Amino acid sequence: MRKRSLGGALFQTCNVTFLMLLSMVTMYPFLNLLAISLNESLDTLRGGIHILPRAFTLTNYELIFQNPRLFTASWLSVARTVLGTVLSVGATIMVAYTLSRREYMLRKWLNTIIVVSMYVNGGIIPYYLLIKSLGLTNTFLVYIIPTLLVAFNVMIMRSYFEQLPEGLIESAKVEGANEFQILMRVVAPVSLPVIATITLFVSVQHWNSWMDNFLFNSRESLTLLQYELMKILLHSTEQINATPGNVDDALMRMTTPQSIRATMTIIVTVPILFVYPFMQKYFIKGMTLGAMKE
Repeated sequence: MRKRSLGGALFQTCNVTFLMLLSMVTMYPFLNLLAISLNESLDTLRGGIHILPRAFTLTNYELIFQNPRLFTASWLSVARTVLGTVLSVGATIMVAYTLSRREYMLRKWLNTIIVVSMYVNGGIIPYYLLIKSLGLTNTFLVYIIPTLLVAFNVMIMRSYFEQLPEGLIESAKVEGANEFQILMRVVAPVSLPVIATITLFVSVQHWNSWMDNFLFNSRESLTLLQYELMKILLHSTEQINATPGNVDDALMRMTTPQSIRATMTIIVTVPILFVYPFMQKYFIKGMTLGAMKE
C-alpha cells in the first residue's frame, strides 16, 4: 500500500508539473502580446519584454481608440457575430435533423452533395460573381447569408443526431408531436453539447472573418473590426486612420508598428475569450461524438 501511494503521489506530481508547464507555454504568446501592448513603444524596441511590461503605459490603447472607425467596426462585428451565429446554428440544426432521419427519401443524395461541397468549389471568381448577382455586395447581409450553412458543421451535428436513441423520437410521435416539435422539445434539449460546439465554431468564424469585408464590401460604414486589424497589420501606423487630424501627431511619434500590432491583436482577441468559459463543458462533450451508444 505504501509503494502504491508513493507511486500515485509521484505520478500526480509529474502530471501536475507537466500540465503547469504546458499551460505556461500555451499562455506565453498571449501574455507577451499583452505586455508589449502595455509597454512604451520605444522601450519595446530594446527587446527583453516577456510577460510583464517594463515601462507601463496606455499610450498604445489611447492611439488605437482615437480611430473613429473603431467603434462602428466593433458594433458591426458584434452584430454580425450574434446575428450570424443564431441564424447559422438554427439553420444547421434543422438541416442536420432532416438528414439524420432514415425515412427521408432524399437523405443520401443531399448527404453526397454536402460532402462533395467540402472538397470541391468553383473558386473565388465564380463565388464573387454569384454574390454580386444576388445583390449582396456592399450590404450587411453579405456577412450573414453566404455563411448560413457550413458543410462541416452540418456533418458533425447530423452524426450526433444519428446517435440519439430512436426511442426518444418514437415516444414523442406516439404522443402526437410533429417533426418540428420533436426537434425543438426533444432532440435539441438533449443535444446541447454539439449545439454549443457548433455555436463556438460559428461565432469564432464570424468574429475572426475579414475576407468577405475585403472582397464584397467597399463601404466605410460597413467595415469590420478584423478588417481594421488587417489594414493595421499590413500598413502599420500609416493606416490607423486615413482622416487627417483624428490622431494626435505626438502620439504617432511615440508608438511603433510592433506595439500597434500587439495592441490591436489584444483588442480583438479579448472579447471572444469570454465565450469559452461558458461553453467549455459542452464543448468537451460535443467533441466526443463517438462515445455515445444507443
